[in-house]
Amino acid sequence: MAAMQTAGASALPNANYHNEIYKPSVTGSSLNPKFSGCRRKYVNGKHNCLVRASIEKDQQEIQIGRRQWLVETAGAGVSFSLAALSQGIGVGIAKAEDVGLSEWEKVPLPINPGVVLLDIAFVPDDPNHGFLLGTRQTLLETKDGGYSWFPRSIPSAEDEDFNYRFNCISFKGKEGWIVGKPAILLHTSDAGESWERVPLSSQLPGDLVYIQATGEKSAEMVTNEGAIYVTSNKGYNWKAAVQETVSATLNRTVSSGISGASYYTGTFNTVNRSPNGDYVAVSSRGNFYLTWEPGQPYWTPHNRTSARRIQNMGWRADGGLWLVVRGGGLYLSRGTGITEEFDEVPVSSRGFGILDVGYRSKDEAWAAGGSGILLRTENGGKTWTRDKAADNIAANLYDVKFVDDKKGFVLGNNGVLLRYLG
Repeated sequence: MAAMQTAGASALPNANYHNEIYKPSVTGSSLNPKFSGCRRKYVNGKHNCLVRASIEKDQQEIQIGRRQWLVETAGAGVSFSLAALSQGIGVGIAKAEDVGLSEWEKVPLPINPGVVLLDIAFVPDDPNHGFLLGTRQTLLETKDGGYSWFPRSIPSAEDEDFNYRFNCISFKGKEGWIVGKPAILLHTSDAGESWERVPLSSQLPGDLVYIQATGEKSAEMVTNEGAIYVTSNKGYNWKAAVQETVSATLNRTVSSGISGASYYTGTFNTVNRSPNGDYVAVSSRGNFYLTWEPGQPYWTPHNRTSARRIQNMGWRADGGLWLVVRGGGLYLSRGTGITEEFDEVPVSSRGFGILDVGYRSKDEAWAAGGSGILLRTENGGKTWTRDKAADNIAANLYDVKFVDDKKGFVLGNNGVLLRYLG
């Protein structure tokens, strides 16, 4: 492996690497304790028949059923006890406490409860073939669209004395990439049938938290210190896309007027990429956010729009930004692109914080948060309604990802994975 070339005291180095190929194996047991969890929904191999109605709607239908039955049977002198009617007997309605999720189903996974699911991706050429990953070296695979999952192993990772945290996965065609912590980079050219280990330099600034497949043999890789690297030859060498880390930028522009920049610890809390390559990242303390556009030499810091600290930010389907703050507040940017102009949107989150927002289309999106909070909008985010059937999920839901308009997933702690029913 060639040594990194340092271009200056604060500049990010470029690097050359050589790949080693490894063939992953399928573990013999679906309950192998080495695989604890991924950011994917629970799958049981079957499509559950769920009652798609809220508690209030069920109670209303029960009342209608009572009146209709009494009218139809009054002439026959037949009587039923109100107790039987209240249980839905003869009405065909499930009791309120038995109502399932209205738009989502919970998918069982072959992992331990302590695993934290972190990301999910599908092979574009085969929409039924996908991967789910997370902490404790968790890597799961599905070949039926996410109904069922089985563990996969990477021998090169298991041979080392580390317990890797797989942070992010991305596919473009049959090419795929995985990054994790401690620093590990995996690449596949055959849709995940085999993975090659790409060595990384110890001079890499920060932990690898994000990777995006951008084309044939090409990808973008991001660290939690703001370093962005690009490759066009399957990772044999990488070129720095920014000239310095975020810490170096803030130290150089300490008088820029960014509130809270002096408290910056040098890492991102979250980072998200738009389809056209723009990035938005939240500072580690949530007191400001940063953006980067292709071609810019540095990250640009921005003051937050609310007195409350930022929890997460991301991109809407129309190209605008969404922003959630600690305590449950939700904001939408005015117009599209990068801006500091946001308007607050009223949401009923029951006091629990919103952790992520995922767009199914320009009009429909879902927001997820603490204590099983699921919110839905059908008008681009102007108004939101709560999916009350999800209130009984004993988990924090922190990642919403739609692969397309028919396939979506919500990841939560305690091994919770929800699959969109549509």
